Order: sequence, then C-alpha cells, then structure tokens
Amino acid sequence: MARTRVRITPLLALSFSAVLLLTATGCGGESDTSSSSSDADAAGKDTGPVVVATTSWEGAFAKAAGAEDVTVIVPESVQHAPDYDPKPSDLAAVADADFVLYAPFEPYAEKFKEAAGGDAELVEVNLDNDADKAKAEVTRLGKMFGTEDTAAGWITSFDTEYGKLQKDLKSAWPDGKAPTVVAQVFSAWSAKLAGAEVVGMYGPEAVTAKQLSDLSKKKPRLVLDNVHMTAGTVLPDSGARQVGIVNYPDKDLDLLTVYKNAATTLEKAMNAS
Repeated sequence: MARTRVRITPLLALSFSAVLLLTATGCGGESDTSSSSSDADAAGKDTGPVVVATTSWEGAFAKAAGAEDVTVIVPESVQHAPDYDPKPSDLAAVADADFVLYAPFEPYAEKFKEAAGGDAELVEVNLDNDADKAKAEVTRLGKMFGTEDTAAGWITSFDTEYGKLQKDLKSAWPDGKAPTVVAQVFSAWSAKLAGAEVVGMYGPEAVTAKQLSDLSKKKPRLVLDNVHMTAGTVLPDSGARQVGIVNYPDKDLDLLTVYKNAATTLEKAMNAS
C-alpha cells in the first residue's frame, strides 16, 4: 500500500496556526468550508506510490504499470548500467521510497537493499523486453502499486502498436522471406519482433572461438548485438550485418519507444545492400 506524503512548509504551518487562533477567539468570521475542504483534499490526495528504480529500464516498467513518481538512480549516460557506483545521495533517495525496483544481476542491488531499510518494499524486476514477459511484468507491478487499470490500459496500447510494428517489419523482409539471425541473449526479443529465424545465440559471457566458428556456419543474414554488453564485431568475416539493439529506454521512461526504435533499426538493416 502506497504511503501518502504531506509536507507542510514552515509558512503553511504558521498560517494554519493563525487560523486556529482566530477561530478560537471568535475573530475568524464565517469559515469557507468549501475552500478548506478543497485545500485538504489537495493536500491529502494520494498520487500513487513513490518508486525508486535503479535504471531507466526498471523505471519504464514502473511507469507503464501506472507509477507517476519515479526516480531513476543510474544516469542515462552510463552505457553499461551494472558498472555504476552509487553515490550517498543515491542511497538517500531510496530511504523515501514505497517501492525500490532492481534487477538481480546489478552488483549494487545489495547496497540499495540496505539503504531501503524496513519501510520500502524491494521488488526484483525481470528485465526482458520479450513482449509476453514485459506485459506480465507490467501487470504484476500494477497489482503491487494498486494501478491495475492503468497497467491494463498500457498493455492494450502496447498490443496495438506491437502488432503494427510486426506487420511493418514482415512487409520489409528481403524477398519476402524471414531473415536468419544470430542474437545476443538479451537482444533475442528484437528477433521475435521482426519475425526472424534465430539460428544461433551467444552471450552474455565472452564468445569463444568455437562459438564463433559454429555461429558462422549458420550463415546468418544479421547479428543482433546488445549495445549495452557488446562483444565487438561477432562474425567479422561472415558477411552478416551486425545490428546494435538498445534495451534501455531514454529518460522519458517510455518503454514502447524501445520497440519502435528497434523496429526502425531492423528495417534499415534488412534493406541495406
């Protein structure tokens, strides 16, 4: 259950004390109950849970699920988020949260757990942009936040846009055939979006010489790399075009934009000569 935070500034507190004094001495005149009620309603309005997310990826899931007050810790400029070293101010922000969202593979997760104390609910997020898994996670978070309707509305919009992107990508298949691809494990969702045939996978560990040999024999048209954990050019002499797939949303925390950008990138790659 989200906690409603009402902060009274010193000036507001002084004004409130003055009203009480005037009322007690009979000098307050007729009270404006409608105005007082409106102010009280505004002050006590529950705007939803206060969420702190380690990265924009968790933050985007929270926003899609209906959270409005979302603070992201790791700056967008950090290419590989797990490398980030949290500052004391980052840990302080966690203390005011209703929910703290993190991923188990993030090495700083333990620090945030300690900083959260006993008030915030720690939520481990399944960071995967596979359409079905993403929708399941948004639904789960919506139930936690008490924003099920907002989460359901987002999923409806997502299904519509995702279907359109799939249709557009299918129409862009070279010679009308699904492209063959090799995908980094955290980029496989983009192959599904494109309707591509996945003939091989690699990562997140470093690619071995044997893996490179085996993948090359598959003769993929595209290599779907993960820009956040890139292994460099995976199949440099195979003739396959390497495509960088972005998993993390921008600072606007729009998860759907990740799919739109991936679709644009994939369409260009499929039609490149």
